Amino acid sequence: MIDLDFDRQHLWHPYTSMQNPLPVYPVVGARGVHLQLEDGRTLVDGMASWWSVIHGYRHPVIDAAITDQLGRMAHVMFGGLTHDPAVQLAQRLVQWTPPGLEQVFLCDSGSVSVEVAIKQALQYWISLGRPRKVRLATPRRGYHGDTFAAMSVCDPVTGMHHLFSGALQPQYFVAAPATPFGQACVPQELDELRQLLASRHEEIAAVILEPIVQGAGRMYFYSADYLRGVRALCDEYDVLLIADEIATGFGRSGKLFACEHAGISPDILCLGKALTGGYLTLAATLCTRRVSAAISRAGGVFMHGPTFMGNPLACAAAVASIDLLLQSPWQASIAAIESQLRVELQPCAALPGVREVRVLGAIGVVELAQPVDMAAAQRFFVERGVWLRPFGRLLYLMPPYIITAPELRALTSAIYAFARTTAAH
Repeated sequence: MIDLDFDRQHLWHPYTSMQNPLPVYPVVGARGVHLQLEDGRTLVDGMASWWSVIHGYRHPVIDAAITDQLGRMAHVMFGGLTHDPAVQLAQRLVQWTPPGLEQVFLCDSGSVSVEVAIKQALQYWISLGRPRKVRLATPRRGYHGDTFAAMSVCDPVTGMHHLFSGALQPQYFVAAPATPFGQACVPQELDELRQLLASRHEEIAAVILEPIVQGAGRMYFYSADYLRGVRALCDEYDVLLIADEIATGFGRSGKLFACEHAGISPDILCLGKALTGGYLTLAATLCTRRVSAAISRAGGVFMHGPTFMGNPLACAAAVASIDLLLQSPWQASIAAIESQLRVELQPCAALPGVREVRVLGAIGVVELAQPVDMAAAQRFFVERGVWLRPFGRLLYLMPPYIITAPELRALTSAIYAFARTTAAH
């Protein structure tokens, strides 16, 4: 039996208090889209373990890739050494990410990928003799992770890091994109960013944003015109563009990478979450040769080197996961999930207390008028045989791509039931 009392007394879970922690549910196994609880119940997982387990749990191909690599070596330092899984992973990333991204820096996690991207942007301008360009600009309502540079570009209100505001590097925030995905964006929507870059481009190193999908900050899908406009403004005012695709990369939005919706390439790209199919922590920061050449001029080196950089087990899992995705009918799978989400979540829009229903790719969102009680919500969903973790006012789904229609219906039905119950109270 899992010692839940010890867990409660000593294990600090994410985004919770040690004084009065949220309840946790003991998991003893997982397969496909199901989590097996210690008490024998199984739950349909609508979170894909924070959006990473795109192929489901215990996929035999990824299992075999890790087992095979374990028989060779589990880890070796990446300083001065290399190995085949890292090379194979870099080959795939260079081939399949947006054009022009040719240099791959392997990182530990999504937040670290953002840290690396920001350091690359700053070191780029320092190397070019423009050391004043050390600030970042970003749309409000964004979220980029929990480490310090990443926290500095999260929304000061919705980004969950306001407690640290006095210790963070001040950055420039502009109005969040407001035009929904699929609609034409009026030029005025970019006026604040345009004015900021016009007046401050000599001190701004980069604009960082989440392309098309603002994730943990608001779960909002915005117009591709806005992203195209940001790319154009960065080019006009000599500012780098960092695209944080940690949540959207590898098919989640219906394109392999969300930048493809706008037909643009960033100067620096952050990847994580689904990179290994949810098996092991690994991330990557890709940049153009323009960026790497500037940093490397006159023998310059990029000042970053994690201990577990390029871990062979994680790289082997990532290679297997990417190959699985590209060899599968993933576009059809995402389209089917999107279609079912649109049909089955739309009735929520008619319920009192529901502000909006939004769907894009394999992402479904029901935004409520009031925040949910997390403990009560999780208990409600577990009792109905599903695993969902709302936050704030948002009930949302990001299931594994292999989910079947009946499994997905169990999730959408539970969300409708919760929204209806909430409205009744």
